[in-house]
Amino acid sequence: MEETAVLAALAPRLHQFIAVARSEHMTRAADEIEVPQSTISRGIARLEDDLGVALFVRAGRTVRLTREGRTLLRYAERALAELAAADREIRGDADELRGRIGLAFLSALGAAVVPRLLRDFRMTHPGVRFDLLQGAHALLLERLRAGDVDLALTSPLPDEAGLTAEPVAEEELLLVVPADHPLARRTDVALAEAAREPFVAIMPGVGLRGTVDAWCRQAGFVPRLAFEGGDVETLRGLVGAGLGVSLLPPSSHPTAGVVELHVTAPRTTRTIGLVWMRTRPLTPPVRALLDYVRDHGLLPG
Repeated sequence: MEETAVLAALAPRLHQFIAVARSEHMTRAADEIEVPQSTISRGIARLEDDLGVALFVRAGRTVRLTREGRTLLRYAERALAELAAADREIRGDADELRGRIGLAFLSALGAAVVPRLLRDFRMTHPGVRFDLLQGAHALLLERLRAGDVDLALTSPLPDEAGLTAEPVAEEELLLVVPADHPLARRTDVALAEAAREPFVAIMPGVGLRGTVDAWCRQAGFVPRLAFEGGDVETLRGLVGAGLGVSLLPPSSHPTAGVVELHVTAPRTTRTIGLVWMRTRPLTPPVRALLDYVRDHGLLPG
């Protein structure tokens, strides 16, 4: 869309005013912007009524700007340039190969999952830029609803009017115990076997905490909490220090002093999904990322 067309779409009376001011002739201005002369005349008259000043001195169909008209022209042309710049930026953000994606994701996915996803996606879309937000489940959905991001990579998947949630991965959470713990000699364990252990857990209000609490209830106990925190790697380190045990996503790198055990009952697997606003159109780069995850998956293996 050309600059004048952008202004015509967003501020039609200013568009007409600029055309008349530049040509100093109603008929020529009407021909240039391809609207009836009567439309331009009415538009200029309404603009003058709104501003309460005369913008032109008229001599038949020839016109000359007044002092107020020259002032308005100066600012209107700046507005044209700003609107054209906004149009270029918006269209650039929507370009599949050079656009922008606002992606919010759970903090627990920031160590390995999201960096790997962005690295692999950018191999085929190197010009795409990302605005990233890391945080807890509730924050991600809040920023999504506000329009600050295009997609949220989160768990649990919301069942909420206005949101579309698509599962993209199943992630098994493991019981993490100190390396010198009696259970550390095992490869798997029923969660009920940890019922008497102190737990280090994600703080309340984080999506993972509700999921872990539900699994513990299924196993027949309420965890006895030794510590609550917001960072998965901090919790893993505290387990290694002997503070307790924890249910955590698999580590992306070996952590000294801990052993990870598969849980046989209940099934400690959570669904991770991409969430977006149902009523907000997805731009081409956002669709490209969504299609990439559908085709390649989110987690290794």
